[in-house]
Amino acid sequence: MPMLSLNSSVSSAPGVGNQNVKKLHSLGIQTVEDLLYYFPFRYEDFSEQKKIIDIRPGETVTIRGKVMEIKNPPVRGRRRITEVYIEDETGSVKAVWFNFMMPLKFLSKGKYVQFSGKVSLFRGKEVYFQHPNFELISKSVYQKSDQTDQKLNSFTGSTSGLVPVYPENRKVNSYFLRRVIQVTLKKVNPQELIPKKFLQEQKLPEIQEALNNIHFPENSQKAELAKKRFAFEKMFLIQIQALKIKQKWEKNSAFLIDFDQKVTQHFVSSLPFNLTDAQKKTSWQIIQDLEKDVPMNRLLEGDVGSGKTIVAVMAILAVLNKGFQVAILAPTEVLALQHYSGINNFLKKYQFKIGLLTGSQSKIGEEKISKAKFSTKIKSGKVSLVIGTHAIIQEKIHFKNLALVIIDEQHRFGVKQRAFLQQNAMKIKDGSEKTLPHLLTMTATPIPRTLSLALFGNLDLSIIDEYPKGKKEIITKVISPEKRVRVYGFIENQVKKGEQVFVVCPLVEESSKISQVKSATEEHESLQNQIFPNLKIGLLHGKMKPKEKEAIMSEFKNKKFDILVSTSVIEVGIDIPNATTIVIEGAERFGLAQLHQFRGRVGRRKEQSYCFLFTSENVAESTARLKTMEKTNNGFKIAEADLKLRGPGQFLGTLQSGVPDITMESLSDVKLIQSARVYAQSLLEYDPNLKNFPLLKNKSASLAEQIHFE
Repeated sequence: MPMLSLNSSVSSAPGVGNQNVKKLHSLGIQTVEDLLYYFPFRYEDFSEQKKIIDIRPGETVTIRGKVMEIKNPPVRGRRRITEVYIEDETGSVKAVWFNFMMPLKFLSKGKYVQFSGKVSLFRGKEVYFQHPNFELISKSVYQKSDQTDQKLNSFTGSTSGLVPVYPENRKVNSYFLRRVIQVTLKKVNPQELIPKKFLQEQKLPEIQEALNNIHFPENSQKAELAKKRFAFEKMFLIQIQALKIKQKWEKNSAFLIDFDQKVTQHFVSSLPFNLTDAQKKTSWQIIQDLEKDVPMNRLLEGDVGSGKTIVAVMAILAVLNKGFQVAILAPTEVLALQHYSGINNFLKKYQFKIGLLTGSQSKIGEEKISKAKFSTKIKSGKVSLVIGTHAIIQEKIHFKNLALVIIDEQHRFGVKQRAFLQQNAMKIKDGSEKTLPHLLTMTATPIPRTLSLALFGNLDLSIIDEYPKGKKEIITKVISPEKRVRVYGFIENQVKKGEQVFVVCPLVEESSKISQVKSATEEHESLQNQIFPNLKIGLLHGKMKPKEKEAIMSEFKNKKFDILVSTSVIEVGIDIPNATTIVIEGAERFGLAQLHQFRGRVGRRKEQSYCFLFTSENVAESTARLKTMEKTNNGFKIAEADLKLRGPGQFLGTLQSGVPDITMESLSDVKLIQSARVYAQSLLEYDPNLKNFPLLKNKSASLAEQIHFE
């Protein structure tokens, strides 16, 4: 059989056949490369070999013996059982498989076999193996059973040492994958993506050796080194593409915004508070970017309450003062309205026309106008600042001279949506040179520096890592079910003092599947009718229409409700200064970073604020995790803890889609990410267009499409 290409269809892999192609497709495996890059998520260690007489229930061991009997007894329904009895010189034992017929194909009486798996106990008496890995061996190997034989068997693709376990589904199991991958590896001679010099300096194996060692490692050290190599490979590709995007971006031109020191100083001196050093530093970084004729592409990252908005307002003022337009894109109508109110307040002494455009309304100042008229005013330049939601990203919306785009919580917008706004505002100077607006993206989700470097390598980074002086830390307590009543009493006292309260629930409506988790509607009913019958309680959730949400938030802000019961719709950006207490139901169901976002809904004034994390029954481990929230109010420290506890995959959630699993595992490895970036920079300096590395060029571009970080 000729050698296979990585681009070949998986149907050409040995032992696949037409029937198995669809099964592999169900796992997303389309090509030979997909198959070989379908990595194990763990390994079972069967290196400990024992005699049958010495095995004990609960152990994971390997034994060898002679097949004495095979049974396939009939059972009710569709369930099928296979039983194989083997013996060695010390005793006998049986292995049982449910709905797995492969042993019948390869095993027969008199043959020698090796079982590797967990020893179980049947009805407290009979010791047996349940669903073990099996491997045919020769009589001579059996007779040398004190030695470990690491050679793979072509039937089962298993070993007596580390056995790879893959992500499975109902159609494909690890037995099949091991067998197909093992024979396919012998038919492939993959090209090396990474320059050998880089691998040598990092002491990483080349691709063929790494593929063998990640699927069928001789020991755990070789498995880990192979995983590190592929993590480095993916991160190297990501960094190449990030740097190429940055280079491409910097070839465009932008509107040059001269810094007017007097205007900025007058604005800052008029503020009722002093800027922190971090706010001054990040503002200066942005202002310096605006002075360049290359478009800014910067991420402003700041914890809840750290003062990102005022930094953005200083950039807006600098641009509007020079006669250009600014657009602010918010992920929700509630947040857009909040920005509209807050920024109007900061800029009210200036004569700029500020407009709001969302799915449900459009207005300039307090005057509501039709969307058609609004669009005309934007195009003519009569509206200087447009604040809105996805409604801004429409083909009918055109700007006269849009010089700055600010995107809040940028990960909630797709690449195409962000690109559309930029391209819509693009000016062609001479038929080739593009003038793009400066781009400032913001996030209130603290992201560990490692992740920022890995996932936002194409952006310049500004971090606000301190809080305004005088801001009190929010007192946070984890509350078990038996202590709820005391907290309810505390809440009642807070309301009597004129304070307001948030109550956050994981679900909108009661779920039979998650009976212990309180829903927003259920909790609202309970609080209003049983616990606080004399208080006014509102309800807010994502299923409500935008106008309903706006009305509820407005009423809560105007103190028509004492308590607002809500789902996670309040996670980002909601600003109710009078709310000083937040209760989070089923807190164990949220990640620490998300809990920190919820907590940021209070503590907006100088008064002491409180956060109570209500847990469900039997959550001892979760309670220990939640104690982190009691120890610190620093979002970056919490994000680091969350990353360690949950792993990058769960931590990121929808923040970044498409990142390969093996890369996810490496996102805590700062040195690996930094090395990948250094090597990517050096390669692009040597060969900017990767003319000498066509395979690397194609792979990095392909990966960029998966990750959507442009």
